[in-house]
Amino acid sequence: MPQYAIGVDYGTLSGRAVVVRVSDGAEVGTAVHEYRHGVIERTLPATGQPLKPDWALQDPEDYLDVLRTAVPEAVAAAGVDPSEVIGIATDFTACTVLPALTDGTPLCRLDEFSGRPHAYVKLWKHHAAQPQADRINELAHRRGEPWIDRYGGKISSEWQFAKALQLLEEDPEVYARTERWIEAADWIIWQLCGRETRNACTAGYKGIHQDGQYPSKDYLAELNPEFADFADTRLAHPISALGERAGGLTAQAAAWTGLPEGIAVAIGNVDAHVTSPAARAVGPGQMLLVMGTSTCHVMNAEELKAVPGICGVVDGGILAGLYGYEAGQSGVGDIFGWYVDSLGQGHDELSRQAAEQPTGGHGLVALDWQSGNRSVLVDHHLSGVIAGLTLATRPFEIYKALIEATAYGTRKIVETFEAAGVPVTELVAAGGLKRNPLVMQIYADVLRRPFSVASSEQAPALGSAIHAAVAAGAYPDVAAAAEAMGKVERDVYQPRAADADVYDQLYAEYSELHDYFGRGPNETLHRLRKIRNEAL
Repeated sequence: MPQYAIGVDYGTLSGRAVVVRVSDGAEVGTAVHEYRHGVIERTLPATGQPLKPDWALQDPEDYLDVLRTAVPEAVAAAGVDPSEVIGIATDFTACTVLPALTDGTPLCRLDEFSGRPHAYVKLWKHHAAQPQADRINELAHRRGEPWIDRYGGKISSEWQFAKALQLLEEDPEVYARTERWIEAADWIIWQLCGRETRNACTAGYKGIHQDGQYPSKDYLAELNPEFADFADTRLAHPISALGERAGGLTAQAAAWTGLPEGIAVAIGNVDAHVTSPAARAVGPGQMLLVMGTSTCHVMNAEELKAVPGICGVVDGGILAGLYGYEAGQSGVGDIFGWYVDSLGQGHDELSRQAAEQPTGGHGLVALDWQSGNRSVLVDHHLSGVIAGLTLATRPFEIYKALIEATAYGTRKIVETFEAAGVPVTELVAAGGLKRNPLVMQIYADVLRRPFSVASSEQAPALGSAIHAAVAAGAYPDVAAAAEAMGKVERDVYQPRAADADVYDQLYAEYSELHDYFGRGPNETLHRLRKIRNEAL
């Protein structure tokens, strides 16, 4: 009898479930559930209360709806008997974090807090904690904290500690009621198996857990005296390795999903990192780009190095026995979507027109910071720039310049890794943007490197299914499961020398603007944001 594993990928706007055959990774059924509340950015649904700039919340009930809807629909689509499913695993956007009680109840479910924004899930792209992140970084450098170099010298406003400090300082009553501060990646596993777990990936990259410990109480107290016991009281928990079994599926979760009670539930994971085995990109130097609304760049290496501006390096953060590195771009597909939605014209037509224009023919260069900069500047109060506009500039030219800008951002990340002594030997693309030939060809040309492509259309969910298979005992480890179940097409996009020569020139201009607005004395972008925030 064949065996199957289920991977559930929680994205920014939806959750998708995939049923995968354990023997060879064949994806036999899939279903997608769109979140009812989506991203809560403007008003709180419970009260209509306006949210401040840079807020991004979610309702955790949407995550449970994925289990109730997408999982049984995927099993039905696959036509398999639920008794043939041996395990389930999930992955999440990160850092997506929420305050909860000791039994896992989200604070937003309590009547007294249903109208309090800070009681809700803070999505990864909640960037309103930048002032707290700035203080975390300044104090860490002033005190010489050893962990700060593991994060490229800067903790992001997206990560756990900045968001928690914002909660404490802006709504101390909700903070006081917070008994567990937990990644959604771990919270959903709690709902599936009935016990709290903490995974090595989110704890390391998003929670400043290095060498077996969190930042010290002395450090946290200097940030804010009321923050001193934050890690001890709200985070502390044994850390589990990726691919481990978290527990068995509870009766309640079995009723939600239609799956057998007691099957293996794997430890939680992050969408980008879990994708590496799905794309067979687990070896040292194989950089995986998970390209969607944002892009995460994840890669294993044998040595520990300090790489400026990365999101983090964690022992076992992707695969046991190797150091997992992460960098990222906060806005990629989001930028293209914003432009297309504003224009009222489709991606396909803009891509067709852009592809017909000679490289450099638009005379433009843009900075890809509409959602701030995650790497290597780590500043979410930066914003986008387009230089070279004239009255003759056409819409598709701006569209192409925005795509190029995100490719320049990736090149900046790759060059930073290699300058720090962490070689990048292969580039592999996964995520929705791998389907756009214009985007992928521009990336190959800008980086002067071939691009391999993950075969799966649902690579994160496949990666989760791979971890579920390991947790269920079908494979001895994630690397072995990746070899059997992962799929990739090697060197699909090749750089074109003439276009790459032009992009070298444009990249030089991008780099100058990048440093002028992001590293130099010019504070225009920060001043503009301050004026905007004060006006709202």
